[in-house]
Amino acid sequence: MSAAALKKGFTTGAAAAAAVKAALLSFFSEPPRTVDILFLTGETKPIDIKIVKKLSDHVIEALVVKDAGDDPDITHKAEIGARVTLLDSTSLVITIRGGKGVGRVTKPGLELSVGEPAINPGPRTMINNSVKEVLAQFEIELKKVGIEIFVPDGEALALKTLNPRLGILGGISILGTTGIVTPMSHDAYIATIQSGISVAAAGGADTLVFTTGRRSERFALEKFHGLRSETFIQTGDFFKAALEKAVEHSKIKTVIYTVFFGKALKMAMGFEHTHAAKSELTLNKLAEWAHQITGNKDLERKIAHANTARHAFSFIYPEYPELLAHVGKKAGDAAKAFSKEKLMIRIVILDFEGHMAFDSI
Repeated sequence: MSAAALKKGFTTGAAAAAAVKAALLSFFSEPPRTVDILFLTGETKPIDIKIVKKLSDHVIEALVVKDAGDDPDITHKAEIGARVTLLDSTSLVITIRGGKGVGRVTKPGLELSVGEPAINPGPRTMINNSVKEVLAQFEIELKKVGIEIFVPDGEALALKTLNPRLGILGGISILGTTGIVTPMSHDAYIATIQSGISVAAAGGADTLVFTTGRRSERFALEKFHGLRSETFIQTGDFFKAALEKAVEHSKIKTVIYTVFFGKALKMAMGFEHTHAAKSELTLNKLAEWAHQITGNKDLERKIAHANTARHAFSFIYPEYPELLAHVGKKAGDAAKAFSKEKLMIRIVILDFEGHMAFDSI
């Protein structure tokens, strides 16, 4: 299915804003089944309300089931709730706090200050807009609106995210720059990389360990156990973008890229994005390098006819360390170029049991 055909969804921030709006509307009218939410793109979309409960004359809560569309999101189908307290006041006062299942920031380097609930600026804006819209609809100006966002399963969900490493403890983050979830959003992934680097830099780190996924990171954690956990950043396929984000922090001096051979080969060829789609091209280039470096025509032929980079690696390691070193050096050269020569780059290539097959130092 193409990216254009994938169904968009809405963020935890949009869900929270919808829950707030539903609860607040219920003070003045029948509880709504859906509410229209103004996204920060300028679009307005309806969001279904699961339930509204009146807890007292001054307190009403509502629940929304988050729909991430076709994005493989940890919080897809999670319940996002808002408990709204409405009191008389001499001015309009809106307060937003985090309740059960909403994380709290404990490390510097994020958009929010240490001690704040992990409710990002975009969601806060959407919540404030929703409150003002409801009060204007009923021509109400002077009220104190106390809002508590909660996520019933937030603590369990957070363990499946990077929140603990980023120092966001006790629950998930309420996120969303626009309110809309675009499936497989590159921007969202790069924003996660950027957040991780910011937290590491704010904690005083000058060395980062980049990996492309959970498995390579697990092996990297074993090898570089002297480094703090927040210095390990999963960059996915975003080779160039991750290095560019690292360069934005003057404190960061060194990046240790720890990868399996397939990714190292794409890096060595200078691909900005190391997705698996270009395997035939990479194997042809690797076969060419094999001939140049070893002069072994049989090795060249085997690599050219290999099914995958992993298959080709089985012909190279450990018999031809000079070819592996060539791939590692080329990957390092590409990384230095993408970082504009501002970072010390160390390339570590793992075998498929997680042992170091090549180390550029």
